[in-house]
Amino acid sequence: MKRMTLAVAMLLVLSATAFVAIAQQPTPPAAETTAPPAPAADAQAAPAPAAAPAAAAAPASKIDKGDTAWMLTSSLLVLMMTAPGLALFYGGMVRQKNALGTLMHSFIIAALISVQWVLWGYSLAFGPDKGGIIGGLDWVGLRGVGLEPFDAYSKTIPHQAFMLFQMMFAIITPALITGTFAERKKFSAFLLFTLLWATFVYDPLAHWVWGDGGWLKAKGALDFAGGTVVHISSGVSALVCAIMIGKRRGFGHQPMQPHNLPMTVMGASLLWVGWFGFNAGSALEANGLAVSAFTATNTGAAAAALGWMFTEWMSRGKPTVLGAASGAVAGLVAITPASGYVTPMASVIIGGVAGWLCYTACNIKTKLGYDDSLDVVGVHGVGGTWGALATGLFATKAVNDAGGNGLFYGNPGQLWVQIVAVASTYILAIVGTVVILKIVDALVGLRVSVEDEMAGLDLSQHSETAYSAGGGFGEFGTASGGMGEPVRAAEGKPRVAH
Repeated sequence: MKRMTLAVAMLLVLSATAFVAIAQQPTPPAAETTAPPAPAADAQAAPAPAAAPAAAAAPASKIDKGDTAWMLTSSLLVLMMTAPGLALFYGGMVRQKNALGTLMHSFIIAALISVQWVLWGYSLAFGPDKGGIIGGLDWVGLRGVGLEPFDAYSKTIPHQAFMLFQMMFAIITPALITGTFAERKKFSAFLLFTLLWATFVYDPLAHWVWGDGGWLKAKGALDFAGGTVVHISSGVSALVCAIMIGKRRGFGHQPMQPHNLPMTVMGASLLWVGWFGFNAGSALEANGLAVSAFTATNTGAAAAALGWMFTEWMSRGKPTVLGAASGAVAGLVAITPASGYVTPMASVIIGGVAGWLCYTACNIKTKLGYDDSLDVVGVHGVGGTWGALATGLFATKAVNDAGGNGLFYGNPGQLWVQIVAVASTYILAIVGTVVILKIVDALVGLRVSVEDEMAGLDLSQHSETAYSAGGGFGEFGTASGGMGEPVRAAEGKPRVAH
C-alpha cells in the first residue's frame, strides 16, 4: 500500500505539473521576442544623436558563439561530475555488495532531476521573484525560457543554455547527499526524498543566492559556484540523514573498507576535471574571469590534496591513496564559492586549510556517534562552510569587480554577510530535511530490513550483483559463511520493488 501511495503521488504531481505547462499559452517574455538589432545600413543612416543609444542597447541581447560553446561544454563537464564522476567515487568506497545500488543513486538522479528541473524546478529557482524567497511558476515547463538571452542572468548566451548549466548543479547536489546513507536506505525512499528535497530545499536556496531578486543575493552574499547552494546544503542535510536514518548494521564492529579504490580514484579524477566546468563555467562567459576561476580551482584542489596527505602522514604514519583523493575533493569544495573572487595565493591557503580541516572533521565522526558512510558531512559540510567564510576573508574586486572586497581587503562587513548566508543555509537545510525525512518515513519507510541490509542493496533493491565472478554477496566477497545464509534467504523469497 505504501509503494502504491508513493507511485500514485508522484504520478499525480508530475501529471498536474505537465498539464499546467501544456495548458499555458507558450508566449515568451517580451524581452526575448523584441525585434533584432537594426541592420548596419539602418544604423549608418540614422542621425548621430540617435546612434549612441542604439549602440548602447545592442549588447544587452547579443548571443556570442564562443560564450555559448563554452557554457554548453561546461554543462557537459558538470554533468560528468555526477555520472560517471561521483558515481565511481562513491561506488568504489562502499562494500562490494552495495556497489550497484550506489552507482544507481547518482545515475538515476540525473534522470529524475532533469525532468523535475524542466517541469518546475527551474521556475522555482530562477523564475520571476516572489518576495525574495522563491521564483514564481511563470516558467513551469520552460514556458518562456527561449533561445534568446535573458539579461538578468546572462547577456551573451541563450536563456536555455543558462537553464541547462544550472540543471547540472541541481542534479549533483542531492547526489552528494547519497553518500551519507549509502548501504542502508530503501530505493523508494531515496527517490521520494530526492524529489522533495530538490523542490523544497535546493530550489528555494538557489533562488535566495543566485535568483534575480533573491534575498541573499540582494544582501551581497558571495557564492560564485555553490558553496552554500550546493555543498553546505548537501553536507548539512547529510548530517540530518545520518542521524535520523541511523547507523549501518555492524558499524564500529565490522570492517567496512572500500571494495575498489581504483574506481574511487578514477571518480575523484573525473570530479577534478569536471569541476573546471563547475567553477570556471560560472563566469558564464569565455573570458578572463573564467580563466581566474579555473586557476583558483586547480590550485585549491592541489593544495588540499597535499594538505590532507601530509596531515594523514603525520597522524597515521603513512599517506593513503583514498586520503589524497578525498583531499582533492575537499579542496574543490572549499574553493567553489571563492573561485571567482580570490587570487591564486589565496587559493593555496583556502585549499591547504581545507585539506587539514576536512581530514580532522572526517576523523571525529565516530566520537560524535553518527555514521556518515562516505564522509559527506566532513568534506562537503565542513569544506563548504570554510569556503564560504573564506570568501568573506579573501575576496577582492581586483579579481572580480562585480563581487566585493573581503575582510583582508578592508571590508569586514562582507564576512558578516557570509556568516548570515551560511547560517541561513544551515537553517533551511536542517528544517527542510527533517520534515522531508519524516514524510518519507511515514509513506514508505526509510531503511531496508536487517535481512536486506545484510544481503546488500544490489541484491535486495535491484536483484542484481556488480560482479559475476568472485562472489560479491558476502561481506568479504563470497556467498558462503557469515553473510551467506541471509543472502540465500533473500534470494529465496519473491522480489518486489522497493
